[in-house]
Amino acid sequence: MHVIKTIDDIKRIRKQLAEPVGFVPTMGYLHEGHISLVKRARNENKSVIASIFVNPTQFGQGEDLESYPRDLQRDLALLEKENTDVVFIPEPATMYPRSFNTWVQVDDITQRLEGTSRPTHFRGVTTVVAKLFNIVEPSRAYFGQKDAQQATVIRKMVDDLNMNLEIVVAPTVREPDGLAMSSRNKYLGTEERKSATVLSRSLNLAQQLYSQGERDTSLIRNKMIELIKSEPRAEMDYVSIASLDTLEELDTIEAGALVSLAVKIGKPRLIDNVILG
Repeated sequence: MHVIKTIDDIKRIRKQLAEPVGFVPTMGYLHEGHISLVKRARNENKSVIASIFVNPTQFGQGEDLESYPRDLQRDLALLEKENTDVVFIPEPATMYPRSFNTWVQVDDITQRLEGTSRPTHFRGVTTVVAKLFNIVEPSRAYFGQKDAQQATVIRKMVDDLNMNLEIVVAPTVREPDGLAMSSRNKYLGTEERKSATVLSRSLNLAQQLYSQGERDTSLIRNKMIELIKSEPRAEMDYVSIASLDTLEELDTIEAGALVSLAVKIGKPRLIDNVILG
């Protein structure tokens, strides 16, 4: 397994890899969700590249850039176990030299949901992902459904800019109690960890109501909010029932919907989602 830090080196190694090439971009502190993406990339491609980069431009003021969990040696051991061919671990100055002044921005869908609370977040995401795609030139890139809005935004960017790759979105990987796996789960204390299941429980409630024939989004949303408010440690940011394509809020579910939410449990702000229909 090659561990590469510079853009010149990753481009040189990339030319030697067998096609097609699968790419899994991460911010590190890997969990089974990340590993499931690597496994799928390994199954569907001749070569696999992963990246580990805590991207500073997608963190807003007061967010957890400095304290974001990191364990590079553990991450590298996990990736080597999955027969990853190359791991790209650039420094911030490599990705954003002092002269850097170009941004990739997807409008409209980035201004909803996470964009309401984190207005600069997606500009950082799309810029770094576009840079990584240009550097790595993958055949396919793999993302998790847990970050549903991010996946929608990246697909839109790839489509609008005619990027020559396929975006693969894999199912959310969950703990046995339903909590979506996330690097930020590390922040949860014992009691907070129990409280955090309120996210998946509220999504399960939405699925149950939908399966019983309910299509009124205000009723489903209100039932979810009621459940979240019953958890004393939960501080709700938003509950959304939106179009899968535009992320616009729906009054009635007719052809499927993305149900998503963001909830603070103690220090960490957790997100989760489920698709109905």
